[in-house]
Amino acid sequence: MEPHLSSTTRPWLGSLFATAVQTLDRNIVADDRGTYVRAGDGYVDPWTRDAALNSWGAAAVIRPEAARATLLRVCEELPDGTTVIAQDEQWWDQIVWVVAARDLAVTTGDRAFLRTALEVGLASHAILHRDRFRPRWGLYAGPALMQDGISGLPTPPATTDEPTSFVLDYPDAHEVMTLSTNVLHVAALRSLATTARELGEDPGDLDDGADRLVEAIREHLGDADTSGTTFGYLLHGTGDATGVLEHHREAAGLALATLFGVAQDGTAPEVLASVGRGPAGVVNVAPHFADRYSDEHPGRHNAICWPMVMGLVGLAAAAIGDIAGVDRTIDDLRALVARSDGRFDEVHDAVTGAPSGGWQCGFLWDSEPNQTWSATSFLRLVHLGVLGLHAELGGLRLEPLRPADGEVVTATGVPFRGATFDLTIEPGDRHAVTVDGVEVPEGTVHLPGDATGHHVVHVVVAR
Repeated sequence: MEPHLSSTTRPWLGSLFATAVQTLDRNIVADDRGTYVRAGDGYVDPWTRDAALNSWGAAAVIRPEAARATLLRVCEELPDGTTVIAQDEQWWDQIVWVVAARDLAVTTGDRAFLRTALEVGLASHAILHRDRFRPRWGLYAGPALMQDGISGLPTPPATTDEPTSFVLDYPDAHEVMTLSTNVLHVAALRSLATTARELGEDPGDLDDGADRLVEAIREHLGDADTSGTTFGYLLHGTGDATGVLEHHREAAGLALATLFGVAQDGTAPEVLASVGRGPAGVVNVAPHFADRYSDEHPGRHNAICWPMVMGLVGLAAAAIGDIAGVDRTIDDLRALVARSDGRFDEVHDAVTGAPSGGWQCGFLWDSEPNQTWSATSFLRLVHLGVLGLHAELGGLRLEPLRPADGEVVTATGVPFRGATFDLTIEPGDRHAVTVDGVEVPEGTVHLPGDATGHHVVHVVVAR
């Protein structure tokens, strides 16, 4: 049974969901090492961040075996026998693996993989902390989650002529301390602490380490120009700009700060409101780096639309109950898919919405078609946001968003471990969840982890 989505007032929502599932499926491929999720039509191999982001809340829900194989594929064994996240040249984004690995383990109820997530995560974090933690600032050095190209950084550490594209070809880029990377370290530390407790182990300093990092982010990346109600993009760690905060807005970092509780209490709406937008939707980093880029020549990793990032911003909106923000994200993604002849593509011009890879190193790059993480970012928004699927080791809780008055949202054939279920969500005056016709009390899981067979779930969401 395959999952399907429908809405009584948005007839196109089901076909958009189906396109996202089809995009994921076309990128589940096999070679002599087995099955895995590739990054897209234009990329043969998975990278750590692609593997993690394609799994988290997306493939983990509907294609868990492929997600598991891909997460393990981007690990390696050290000479001493320790398994760690692959120690490749893009070290700064390794830590997102921890978030995705825990999510997969909890979604599937696989305690053996939960143990793997803990062991690999702890060993990998130890390497990153040894090599990349900067005690002067209390932050981790490294470029941002989405910025493997130099067009995503200001000058310095970039240079106006951009002789090469890879961000670490620029020495000072090694020592920038970015919002998204540090927030992901917070999320990973908290994930590891929770996982340790669930496995009966002492979390040690993990919780305190996460709390200290949150305070360092707020102190050094919080934007004093806004009285701390949002964050800058990065802190320079070397050169003449050492200690200077760049005030550009990094959409992924701001979304993650909202999702993982790094934003100050009560400031999440302001944090999300500070995300840069173009006519076609949320942009990666705003505004343009004016020495190199403009609306006519947008930087590949600058003020341009990456659907993967747009989906993260939509998920952050869902986390704070901003239904209008979720709807806007879905509408924007729908429009971009339409501009791509019905595909989830990689990158789009923020003004026209047309597929465009953006400018970098003096030329216009391609936008690769059928990009997996563009589709899985939409799937994550639907699964975790719209449908409110929240897995725990003990089972599944359902906390969907309230549909618009007069709208009924239905998801059929949704898998959860050994069971499947049909979910109907509608607005009402009194919140209630019924499973197979029986109302489930608040504070309990709605589907137990050992459920089997097919179930019918109905949720009424009050204001």
